Amino acid sequence: MLLTTKRLIALSVIAFTLAGCASRYEAPADLGDDDAFCRQNGVAAGSPDYVACRKDRDVQRSNAVTRANRAQRDLGDYMMQNPSRP
Repeated sequence: MLLTTKRLIALSVIAFTLAGCASRYEAPADLGDDDAFCRQNGVAAGSPDYVACRKDRDVQRSNAVTRANRAQRDLGDYMMQNPSRP
């Protein structure tokens, strides 16, 4: 009975850990519709200004993902270095 309880607890911990990682690589910041954002100032699609705007939006999204990944890694490092002991 005790062995079954320990296995159940271990499986629960593993399941929660994997569930937390499942959404890690999603874009943390919803920047909205890039096309609509870049066209709002009357810029025509395909023009140099439009291309520059889309590149800027890609960089912003990439930076947001990088920040989220770094925060996740830092949290994991902190938790490994500072374990709570009941």
